[in-house]
Amino acid sequence: MKFVKFLLIGIFFGIVLVKSEAVSWFRIYEMFRFQSFHMYGIIGTAIASGILFLQISKKGYIKSIKGANIFVPKKEKGLIRYIIGGIIFGFGWALIGTCPGPMYILLGAGVWSMLIVIAAAILGTFIYGILKDKLPH
Repeated sequence: MKFVKFLLIGIFFGIVLVKSEAVSWFRIYEMFRFQSFHMYGIIGTAIASGILFLQISKKGYIKSIKGANIFVPKKEKGLIRYIIGGIIFGFGWALIGTCPGPMYILLGAGVWSMLIVIAAAILGTFIYGILKDKLPH
Protein backbone atom coordinates (compact mmCIF):
# COMPACT_ATOMS: atom_id res chain seq x y z
CA MET A 1 0.00 0.00 0.00
CA LYS A 2 2.93 2.34 0.61
CA PHE A 3 3.87 2.17 -3.10
CA VAL A 4 0.54 3.60 -4.26
CA LYS A 5 1.93 7.16 -4.16
CA PHE A 6 4.76 6.10 -6.49
CA LEU A 7 2.28 4.48 -8.85
CA LEU A 8 0.17 7.64 -8.88
CA ILE A 9 3.23 9.84 -9.49
CA GLY A 10 4.27 7.52 -12.35
CA ILE A 11 0.81 7.70 -13.90
CA PHE A 12 0.81 11.49 -13.59
CA PHE A 13 4.29 11.67 -15.15
CA GLY A 14 3.13 9.43 -17.99
CA ILE A 15 0.13 11.66 -18.65
CA VAL A 16 2.36 14.75 -18.68
CA LEU A 17 4.76 13.12 -21.17
CA VAL A 18 1.91 12.05 -23.47
CA LYS A 19 0.15 15.43 -23.32
CA SER A 20 3.41 17.33 -23.92
CA GLU A 21 4.09 15.02 -26.89
CA ALA A 22 7.47 14.09 -25.41
CA VAL A 23 6.79 10.43 -26.32
CA SER A 24 5.75 11.28 -29.88
CA TRP A 25 7.94 9.63 -32.50
CA PHE A 26 7.30 12.61 -34.79
CA ARG A 27 8.54 15.10 -32.15
CA ILE A 28 11.65 13.01 -31.54
CA TYR A 29 12.25 12.81 -35.30
CA GLU A 30 11.95 16.61 -35.52
CA MET A 31 14.45 16.97 -32.69
CA PHE A 32 17.08 14.76 -34.29
CA ARG A 33 16.68 16.66 -37.59
CA PHE A 34 16.90 20.05 -35.78
CA GLN A 35 13.52 21.07 -37.21
CA SER A 36 11.76 22.04 -33.99
CA PHE A 37 12.56 23.47 -30.57
CA HIS A 38 9.76 21.48 -28.87
CA MET A 39 11.82 18.58 -27.47
CA TYR A 40 14.83 20.78 -26.69
CA GLY A 41 12.50 22.99 -24.63
CA ILE A 42 11.20 19.98 -22.69
CA ILE A 43 14.70 18.58 -22.12
CA GLY A 44 16.05 22.03 -21.16
CA THR A 45 13.21 22.53 -18.68
CA ALA A 46 13.92 19.09 -17.16
CA ILE A 47 17.64 19.91 -16.82
CA ALA A 48 16.94 23.31 -15.26
CA SER A 49 14.42 21.76 -12.84
CA GLY A 50 16.87 18.99 -11.95
CA ILE A 51 19.65 21.48 -11.23
CA LEU A 52 17.32 23.63 -9.12
CA PHE A 53 15.97 20.73 -7.04
CA LEU A 54 19.45 19.22 -6.63
CA GLN A 55 20.79 22.51 -5.28
CA ILE A 56 17.79 22.83 -2.94
CA SER A 57 18.33 19.25 -1.72
CA LYS A 58 22.02 19.95 -1.09
CA LYS A 59 20.95 22.74 1.27
CA GLY A 60 18.89 20.17 3.18
CA TYR A 61 15.46 21.56 2.33
CA ILE A 62 14.43 18.42 0.43
CA LYS A 63 14.85 15.04 2.10
CA SER A 64 14.52 11.47 0.88
CA ILE A 65 11.35 9.48 1.52
CA LYS A 66 12.90 8.17 4.73
CA GLY A 67 13.81 11.69 5.89
CA ALA A 68 17.54 11.38 5.19
CA ASN A 69 19.60 14.00 3.40
CA ILE A 70 20.01 13.35 -0.32
CA PHE A 71 23.61 12.58 -1.26
CA VAL A 72 24.88 12.59 -4.84
CA PRO A 73 28.26 10.87 -5.23
CA LYS A 74 30.96 12.45 -7.37
CA LYS A 75 31.25 11.18 -10.94
CA GLU A 76 34.27 9.14 -11.86
CA LYS A 77 36.83 10.75 -14.09
CA GLY A 78 36.94 9.76 -17.71
CA LEU A 79 34.94 11.84 -20.15
CA ILE A 80 35.37 9.39 -23.05
CA ARG A 81 33.22 6.70 -21.43
CA TYR A 82 30.35 9.16 -20.99
CA ILE A 83 30.67 10.35 -24.58
CA ILE A 84 30.66 6.77 -25.93
CA GLY A 85 27.72 5.83 -23.69
CA GLY A 86 25.82 8.94 -24.79
CA ILE A 87 26.42 8.13 -28.46
CA ILE A 88 25.17 4.56 -28.01
CA PHE A 89 22.14 5.85 -26.08
CA GLY A 90 21.46 8.45 -28.79
CA PHE A 91 21.70 5.85 -31.57
CA GLY A 92 19.20 3.65 -29.75
CA TRP A 93 16.91 6.60 -29.15
CA ALA A 94 17.05 7.62 -32.82
CA LEU A 95 16.56 4.04 -34.01
CA ILE A 96 13.61 3.19 -31.76
CA GLY A 97 12.13 6.67 -31.44
CA THR A 98 11.99 6.60 -27.66
CA CYS A 99 14.26 6.40 -24.65
CA PRO A 100 13.79 3.76 -21.90
CA GLY A 101 11.24 5.49 -19.65
CA PRO A 102 8.64 6.32 -22.31
CA MET A 103 8.73 2.75 -23.66
CA TYR A 104 6.34 1.78 -20.86
CA ILE A 105 4.25 4.93 -21.31
CA LEU A 106 3.83 4.13 -25.01
CA LEU A 107 2.86 0.57 -24.14
CA GLY A 108 0.28 1.92 -21.70
CA ALA A 109 -0.99 4.24 -24.45
CA GLY A 110 -1.62 1.21 -26.69
CA VAL A 111 1.51 1.16 -28.86
CA TRP A 112 1.82 -2.63 -28.78
CA SER A 113 5.02 -2.70 -30.86
CA MET A 114 6.77 -1.43 -27.72
CA LEU A 115 6.55 -5.00 -26.40
CA ILE A 116 9.31 -5.90 -28.88
CA VAL A 117 11.40 -2.92 -27.79
CA ILE A 118 10.91 -3.71 -24.08
CA ALA A 119 11.82 -7.37 -24.67
CA ALA A 120 14.98 -6.27 -26.53
CA ALA A 121 15.87 -3.85 -23.71
CA ILE A 122 15.46 -6.58 -21.11
CA LEU A 123 17.56 -8.95 -23.23
CA GLY A 124 20.24 -6.26 -23.62
CA THR A 125 20.27 -5.66 -19.87
CA PHE A 126 20.61 -9.40 -19.25
CA ILE A 127 23.52 -9.66 -21.72
CA TYR A 128 25.20 -6.66 -20.10
CA GLY A 129 24.86 -8.35 -16.70
CA ILE A 130 26.63 -11.41 -18.08
CA LEU A 131 29.43 -9.42 -19.76
CA LYS A 132 29.78 -6.64 -17.18
CA ASP A 133 32.95 -8.01 -15.56
CA LYS A 134 34.64 -8.38 -18.94
CA LEU A 135 33.91 -4.83 -20.14
CA PRO A 136 36.26 -1.87 -19.60
CA HIS A 137 34.51 0.33 -17.06
